[in-house]
Amino acid sequence: MGLLSNRVERHEIKPGDHIYTYRAVFTYSHHGIFVGGSKVVHFRPERNLKSMTETSSNWDDPTSNPCPTFPDCGFRQPNCGVVLSCLDCFLRNGSLYCFEYEVSPSVFLSRIRGGTCTTASADPPETVIHRAMYLLQNGFGNYNVFQNNCEDFALYCKTGLLIQDKQGVGRSGQASSVIGAPLAAMITSPLKLLMPSPVGVATVTAGMYCMSRYATDIGVRSDVIKVPVEDLAVNLGWTCQEEEIAEHETSDRQITTR
Repeated sequence: MGLLSNRVERHEIKPGDHIYTYRAVFTYSHHGIFVGGSKVVHFRPERNLKSMTETSSNWDDPTSNPCPTFPDCGFRQPNCGVVLSCLDCFLRNGSLYCFEYEVSPSVFLSRIRGGTCTTASADPPETVIHRAMYLLQNGFGNYNVFQNNCEDFALYCKTGLLIQDKQGVGRSGQASSVIGAPLAAMITSPLKLLMPSPVGVATVTAGMYCMSRYATDIGVRSDVIKVPVEDLAVNLGWTCQEEEIAEHETSDRQITTR
C-alpha cells in the first residue's frame, strides 16, 4: 500500500484482512472481511438484498445473477444482512483496497477521506475470521448508515470494539466524515469575518474536519469496550427486541382467540 492509496492486488491480501472497494464513482466505499478461498463476509441493508431480484446488475444475490464460480456465493441467513460472497461479486469490477490498522495520528490526519484507516489495533486473523463467520450465522442487527453499517461490521470483526453510546456516531470513518464536514464548516463560518484570505479559511476548515474525524476514531475514543462476539446480541439489545416481538405475537394470538 502506498502513502496516498490503500489499493492492493489480489495476491497481496490475506485471510482476516479488512478490505473495501468504492461504489457509484467513488461516492462511498463498501467494506468486508476476506476469509480466504476468494470469499468475503460483508454486511448490507436487508432491503437491498430483498430487492436484488429486480435487477441483474446486483451480483451479491445468486437468484438475480448466479455466480459462475461459486455456488454458495450470496449465502445469508433469512432476515439477515450479513452475506458471504466471492471476491469478484464483492468488488463488482471495482478496485481492491485494504483498510489499515494501528496507523499513527499523523498518518490518520493526513488521510482526508474517512473510511481508510484507524489508530486501533487489530486482533489475530483467526479471531477476526471467527467473528465474521459467527455473525454470518447470527446476524449483526439492523443496518444503519450512521451507526451500524458495513464499515462498522468490518471494524468490529477486526477489533471486537463496540461503542457504548448507542445514540452517538458509530465506528465508521465514512459516517464521521459525513458529520465532520458540515460541523467543520459551521464552526469556521464566523472565522470568515476575521480571515480575509480564502486560503486561511480553507486551511482552518480542513484542520477542524480532520480533528473531528480523529476524535471519533475507535482507537482514541473513551466510550468503546471489548465485547466477545458471542455476547454481542445482548450488548446491542437484540435479545430485548426479540423478547418484545415474541410478547407482541403472544398478545396478538390471545386477542385473536377471544
